[in-house]
Amino acid sequence: MTDFKQRVLKFIQSIPKGKVVSYGQVAANAGSPRSARQVGAILRNLELSFSGRIDSDLKTPRKGRFRKGKPFSGFLSEFVPWWRVINNQGVISIKGNWTAGKELQKQLLEKEGIKVGTNYKLDINKYRWLASL
Repeated sequence: MTDFKQRVLKFIQSIPKGKVVSYGQVAANAGSPRSARQVGAILRNLELSFSGRIDSDLKTPRKGRFRKGKPFSGFLSEFVPWWRVINNQGVISIKGNWTAGKELQKQLLEKEGIKVGTNYKLDINKYRWLASL
C-alpha cells in the first residue's frame, strides 16, 4: 500500500461524526492537493461491509477487505467513514460501481444529523470539517 493511500485513509478516519470533507480536502491533507480523483479511486476500491443496510450503531468498527481479496492490516482494519467524503459542491457523487450507492451515503449522513436534499446536495459550508492532520 502506498504512503498516499495510508494518509488518505488515516485522514478519513479522523473526520468527526456530523462533518464532511471534499475529495480535494482529503488529497491536500494527504500531501497531494491535485489528487482528488485518486481519493475517489481509493474509496471506490474499498469493499464495504454494510451490505446495503444501515447499522444501528455506526460506532461499531466493521472489518472489510479490498476487492482484490487482500485483508486490511494495521489501522486499515479500523472503521473508514467513507460517506463523510463528498464533492466540493456539496453533492454526493459516488457512482453505481460502489458496493453502496448514493442513497446509502445520504442515509448515513442523515443518521449523523446532516440534512441532505432529495437531489443529494447538502450545505457543505455548514457541515465542512476544517481541521487537518
